[in-house]
Amino acid sequence: MAIDGLPQLHSLQIQRHDELVFAEAPRGPGLERLANIKSCSKSIVALLLGAELDRGTFASVEVTLGDAAPGILPPSAAPGVAGISLEDLVTLRAGLGRTSGPNYGEWVSSSNWLAYALSRPMVDQPGGRMLYSTGSTHILGAVLTEATRLSLLELARVHLGGPLGIEIPPWTRDPQGYYLGGNEMALHPTAMLKLAVLMRDGGRFDGRQVVLHDWIKASTEPRAHSPWSGLSYGYGWFLSPSGYVLGRGYGGQVIAAQPERGLAVAITSDPTRPARSGGYFGDLMRLLEGPILALG
Repeated sequence: MAIDGLPQLHSLQIQRHDELVFAEAPRGPGLERLANIKSCSKSIVALLLGAELDRGTFASVEVTLGDAAPGILPPSAAPGVAGISLEDLVTLRAGLGRTSGPNYGEWVSSSNWLAYALSRPMVDQPGGRMLYSTGSTHILGAVLTEATRLSLLELARVHLGGPLGIEIPPWTRDPQGYYLGGNEMALHPTAMLKLAVLMRDGGRFDGRQVVLHDWIKASTEPRAHSPWSGLSYGYGWFLSPSGYVLGRGYGGQVIAAQPERGLAVAITSDPTRPARSGGYFGDLMRLLEGPILALG
């Protein structure tokens, strides 16, 4: 496998159908130590939304903030925020000014992350262009918590941890106690591979339908377009022209599934170094679309 020229790579696992064909950790803490999955967390939150829709917690993804969780709306919220739908949040098309990139530090230094994110100016209409923002996923996570009275940690353990047999430890919480929706979760690389298998197999794992197949199908339909990577975006997952469904996190953390080829892939990388589409992440995409895709 062509990984020698990827100095940021920590681990790579590839499963073809039921066969683990590659599993090595040339650098980093190894396959059985927790790794920060960074913004792959957004993909996890999207799966939790699907699970709660299946439970009937929400009537549909078109439910608005004003109906789903009016109590989280601060007095400083911009006009129109109450009309943002769950679909707008999970597709990163809320219309709110971004909290990621250069705005991230100020956001997480604030005394109320939720109020800060909900008080950003509306720079586009809800459902408009994709505005990559962890704040949008954090709002979605808070809505899930308010609607279910369970923390994101509890929801993740109920809907994914138990069914997949994976450990989900506590992660960063905001000053009000909400678990950060969209960043800083930690999983074992082997758990990441199980999530890739779940996505590859339409929400099934080990003979059990863990996440509703219709939600996985809806999640993998293009609904937005990233201006940076050029990839499409569904419900919390990036989508490549070559058929990959991708969770992507800072530094080069990747949960990837290619259903047509029967492939599931998990990649961990140095979480302290950037992985831009024109740099290391581009290298990972060439790995996925070249030698790995050829295995299928």
